[in-house]
Amino acid sequence: MKQLAAGSAALMAGGLLPLFSQEKREKQAMKGNINHSVCRWCFNDIPLEQLCVAAKSLGLAGIDLVGPKEWSVLKSHGLVSTMCNGAEISLVKGWNHPDYHETLIRNYTGHIGLVASAGYTNLICFSGNRDGMDDETGLKNCAEGLKKIMALAEKKGVVIHMELLNSKVDHKDYMCDLTSWGVELCKRIGSPNFKLLYDIYHMQIDEGDVIRTIHDNSTYIGHYHTAGVPGRHEIDDSQELYYPAIMRAIVATGFKGYVAQEFIPAKADKLGSLKDAVLICDV
Repeated sequence: MKQLAAGSAALMAGGLLPLFSQEKREKQAMKGNINHSVCRWCFNDIPLEQLCVAAKSLGLAGIDLVGPKEWSVLKSHGLVSTMCNGAEISLVKGWNHPDYHETLIRNYTGHIGLVASAGYTNLICFSGNRDGMDDETGLKNCAEGLKKIMALAEKKGVVIHMELLNSKVDHKDYMCDLTSWGVELCKRIGSPNFKLLYDIYHMQIDEGDVIRTIHDNSTYIGHYHTAGVPGRHEIDDSQELYYPAIMRAIVATGFKGYVAQEFIPAKADKLGSLKDAVLICDV
């Protein structure tokens, strides 16, 4: 037993028994339970054409956070814009401030039409920063503004997603920083075409309890983003989240939307890291 323990320790020290081994990655086949995507901005230094080729070869359905100007590139590769953007003002200027409603309503009214005409479904939005505003006022303002575009979204078959972001590390003062706040907003808007973009990285930082939260609130979640915690890098065994279990929990809810990789590659082989992440999540 001592010899066996010593041998195992030696293998671990030599890096021969990682949680997600290279051999396992190469043998694993895509299972079809997860609709995979990747966020464009995390791979901005790779030309979109090249990223599309890689995405297609990995079995991804499309690419997240691509606006109208580049949709033709995606279409030429048989990919979709899995989460459209371009209607928002910014992360910090959002629906919680009535001063921005006129601009946002104009932007989203136009963009909903573009998304529908392109044959896409998902369009992102943001709460904006608090700037001293209490949560109840923010909920009231967001609901009042967003309700003015929901009839059009429903008519066109477009789903508006508000992203949950952490306010502890990356987006100080962002209002929609807890699932409970986002769920309450969904209830007040009362439309099947308004959902939450549940960012697993962000919510692990601000509230944790990821799997139970997903299980309890799946009705209100329409899209997922991934990344490693801490650091927002690869989702391998170098970080605290165990993505296979999280993905199994998502599949168990009956989720049919997209899961987009949104980690910032720390390794030199960025597309290799993307491949690994997709296979880790392909449960």
